[in-house]
Formats: sequence, C-alpha cells, structure tokens
Amino acid sequence: MRLAAPRSAGTGKKGCLMHDVTRAQTPRLPRDHSTAIVWVLCAAAFMAMLDVFVVNVAFTRIGESYRGSSLADLSWVLNGYAIVYAALLIPAGRFSDRFGRKAGFLGGLGMFTLASLACAVAPSLWALVAFRVVQAIGAAALTPASLGLLITVLPQARVPGAVKIWATTSSFSAAFGPVVGGALVEASWRWIFLINLPVGVVAGISALRLVPDLGKRVRARAPDLFGVALLVVVIGALSLGLVKSGEWSWTGGATLSVLAVAVVGLVVFVVRMVRHPDPVVSPALFRVPAFVWANTTVLAFCTAFGAWFLSIAMWLENAAHFTTVETGLAIVPGPIMVPIFAAVSQRLIERMPVGVVVGAGNLLFAGGVALVLATAATPVHYATEVLPGWMISGVGIGLALPSMIASAAVDLPPEQSATGSAVVNTARQLGYVLGVAVLVALVGSLSVASDRLLTAFQHGWWFIAIVAAVSAATALGITPRAGRS
Repeated sequence: MRLAAPRSAGTGKKGCLMHDVTRAQTPRLPRDHSTAIVWVLCAAAFMAMLDVFVVNVAFTRIGESYRGSSLADLSWVLNGYAIVYAALLIPAGRFSDRFGRKAGFLGGLGMFTLASLACAVAPSLWALVAFRVVQAIGAAALTPASLGLLITVLPQARVPGAVKIWATTSSFSAAFGPVVGGALVEASWRWIFLINLPVGVVAGISALRLVPDLGKRVRARAPDLFGVALLVVVIGALSLGLVKSGEWSWTGGATLSVLAVAVVGLVVFVVRMVRHPDPVVSPALFRVPAFVWANTTVLAFCTAFGAWFLSIAMWLENAAHFTTVETGLAIVPGPIMVPIFAAVSQRLIERMPVGVVVGAGNLLFAGGVALVLATAATPVHYATEVLPGWMISGVGIGLALPSMIASAAVDLPPEQSATGSAVVNTARQLGYVLGVAVLVALVGSLSVASDRLLTAFQHGWWFIAIVAAVSAATALGITPRAGRS
C-alpha cells in the first residue's frame, strides 16, 4: 500500500492561496529614480545658465534683424537677462523654500520654456528684450529650486555627488554656449531660443512624474516682501552699474549714483534681515563657516572665470581672426578638462580637506592664465600660445568649481536649501557680471593696432590671474563639518 506524500504548506490550492496572500501583504519597494532625477534637474539648470552665454555669439545677427537699433539698445538683450536673473535668484529661492521647491521648479521651467518660444518669434527688438526678462524670471525660479530639490529629495549619501554634477553641468554652459550658439546661428539666431523647447518639455514632464514633492505647506506669513523688493533693487542696481560702467565710465555720475543706491539699499536690507521675524535670507545661513567662505570664493572665482572666458573668445576673434564657429571649437578643449578633473577632485577630497583641493584648483586656474599672459603675441599661434594655458585653466576649474559649490550647499539645513543655493548662484552671477564689466573697461576698444590690442588684453589677463589667486587663498577657509564635501 502506497502512502500519499504529505503536501507542504506551500503547495496545492490552499498553499497557493496562502502564498498569494503573503505576496499581496509584502510591501512593494519603490523604484529608485535618483539618477534620473539628477539628470532631469541638471538639464534644466544647464539650459537656464546656457542662455546667459549663448546669446553672445548671436549678438551681431540679432542686430542685423532689427536694423536701426543702436549698440546700446542691443546690449539690453544681454543685460536685461543678466540683471533680472541675478536680482531674483534669492527671492525666488526663498519662495521655493516656503511654498514648495517642486512647484517653484516646474513653474520656473514652464515660464522659461514659453518665454523662449516668444523670444524666437519676437517682432521687434524691445519685444525680444521684454521676453528675455520673462525668461530670466523663469530661470531665477528654477535654478535654486533645482539645487534645493537635489539636496532634499535624494538619499543623503548621494547628495554631495549630485551637487557636484549639478555644478559641473551648469559650468559647461559657459563654455559650450558659444559652440552651440555658433552652430545654430548659421541657420538663424532664432534657433538659439527654439532649441530650449524640446529640452523644457521633456524636463518638465520627467520632473512631474519622477521628482517627489516633499515641500511642507507652512501656514505662515509670506517672507518679508519689503525685503524682497530691497534685495531686487540692490542686486539690480549693482548689476546695472557694473554692466553699464564701460558706457558710463567708472567715475561717471550715473555709475556712482546707481552704485550708491546699491550700497544704501544693502545697508537697509541687512538691518531688515536682522530684525524681521521672517527675513528673505536668514542670518543663520551666515553662521555656517563653509557657506560664507564658499560664497566668497565663488564670487572671486566667477569674476575671474567670466572675464577669462570672454577674453579668450574676444582674443581669438579679434587678434587671431577666427570665425564664430572656429572660436567655439577652439574653446572646447578647456571644458573637456572639467568633468575629468571633477572626478579627480572627488577622489582627492577623500584624502585631504576640500579647501586645499579647491585652492589648488584655483591656483592652477591662475597658472593657466599666467601662461597665456607670458606667451601671447601677435600674430597669434593658437596651438602654442593659447591652447596650453586654456587647458591648464580647465583642469583647475574642474578641480575647484564643483567642490566649492557643493561645500556651500551641503551643510545647510534642509529648510534653507533653496535659499542658500540661490545665494551661491547670485554670488556666481554677480561674479560673471563683474568680471565682464572689468574686462571690457580694461580692454577698451577692439579697433586698435595689434600691438596695442595685445597690451590691452595683457592688462585684462593680469586682473584675471590676480583675482583667481585671491580665490585660491579664500578657498582655504572652506571647512564643512566633516572636513569633506
């Protein structure tokens, strides 16, 4: 007589039912979208920063489309964006912290994308300037919100690396802007704005689906609106004074008046910040040493970088007589060094303080400038006189920039992440504006003999090298809590 084998608890109809119940009761782990989130947020920030630089190469073609416009009028296509972008970064970051970073990001991205379409079809110069201002408002909203989201929605272990990717990709915008712009302008300058549409739509849909909304809806009064207005006036007046100093002269009454408004407004803003119960920028941020030193370093570094980048582009176009496309391609080798040495920087800061790594990067940056300063001559030989120093400076930028941005943001309390990142980006933008303004003032006219042109550029390169060396010294004060970023 054969005995039937006993059924295990997991077999048969009843066992299958029990297995199904157990499987149904087991919670399904959410998929990790961290990598996709990083690239979506970085792509949007890259696009916003790209428009700070890409219009430079289309400047002449835009003027040809709107005949009869003066150079001063055309300059507002650039300056209108730069001034509004810099002025609104901190208020936009503050409102994102208060009312939701995802909402701030999506709203800013939508505004930027629609304004890009409007820029592409602008019927007149002043319509283009107006749409560029709307673009800047959107860019100012999405930039700090994107970095704030990286800091708050990712696993803590991934935050430092993600912030460095964000800093590296956005720094590419300054370098690749002329390459992208030069290629698109060959078809039409309007394409430099139309290219933003597919990027904006894809990034917006992806962010809507992938990025969690962790913002807490706080039933508190809005941030100090008078303080917001003061800050916009301060940064707007400072940016205006800097970008118009070449036209008005540094000692002219208009320049001094605008800068005086900025100084007085800043004093009132600081008093307001200390006394108001809900200030635009919390004084607590400035009690984080890494934040203070990193912002100081970012301001000096970006002053040097903004002037350095523009000086090389101008030197190649006006002294070497490169075309726009040739200039863009000649600029590429420097930026290629950035991601490579950003990875090297990550390894180095595992073994030494981040301030030392950033300082070394900034010294290399200064050394690259000094090499071009020592070898530049007319006629220009790009391969021997420009390329070596340009690549060395790219190595330094790769070592320094991602780590200094990460050091500024990583120690901030989560509820201040978007505001803090906005302060960092405001320092960055003001550095670009200051660097360009000083370079233009030092170089003066480009319509001079080659020997005088070389002397003028050498004055600019001395300024850049000195400021880069100063940023190396201030970098030594960057000391996050754990001594690493």
